[in-house]
Amino acid sequence: MRVQSLFRYPVKSMLGEALDSMLVDERGAEGDRRLALVDAVTGRVATAKHPRLWRALLTFAASGGPGQVRIGLPDGSSVPADERGIDELLSELLGRPVRLAAERADGAAVERPAPEDVLEQGVEAEVEYATLEIAQGTPGKSFHDYAPLHLITTATLDRIGAEAVRYRPNLVVSTPPAYPAYAENDWVGRELTVGGTRLRAVLPTPRCAVPTLEHGSLPRAPHAVRTPMAENRVDVPGFGVLPCAGVYLEVLGAGTIRTGDPVALT
Repeated sequence: MRVQSLFRYPVKSMLGEALDSMLVDERGAEGDRRLALVDAVTGRVATAKHPRLWRALLTFAASGGPGQVRIGLPDGSSVPADERGIDELLSELLGRPVRLAAERADGAAVERPAPEDVLEQGVEAEVEYATLEIAQGTPGKSFHDYAPLHLITTATLDRIGAEAVRYRPNLVVSTPPAYPAYAENDWVGRELTVGGTRLRAVLPTPRCAVPTLEHGSLPRAPHAVRTPMAENRVDVPGFGVLPCAGVYLEVLGAGTIRTGDPVALT
């Protein structure tokens, strides 16, 4: 197995950027999900997991490392994340008052409808949602959903027939021919050596409605979650039985990961 591609997402729930290499420590990839929009009314972190409110975030893109983040706007222009008036600009474009935050507040939470409800009733429907505390498995103040890194294999992507970017991984790992889809489930508790890092798989990655949504120029893709719903429901400790694709990782040893690096599972 080898690293096929690497991604980072400087602003939570916006499109991210592909990298040739990334520095990884206990907080995850350098610059990954260090910023997020916070709803000025509810105080909750904005995420496309709640498509009715926030799917427009996937028409924005963010790039750059700490202190150098630029936000690409839907009209093709871009602005520095620290631009004066950035909160007002993003609030106007999104139609909701937001502020761009650089530190996660204690107990920060997102709203997550069940993907089944979104698929059945549509992205504009007012559906029930759970309120979930984020980054419970990540040190520091970043805005990861749970753990600091997320990995998915080409075997799983090929089985589902969906693009990697829909699942917002940090690492896409190419697997040999006939490697089983959803094998990431069985990696939990095992260590991986990837480039100059040591990682441990901690949980299968539950899937929300996000992979089914439009991502920039990519159209909607209901099968991106319907397929795991049908084929790979997993009992995720602390979360329940959920459709999963990929695996969350913690960082045991910091270092640099590059595309093409071998991936050893122990």
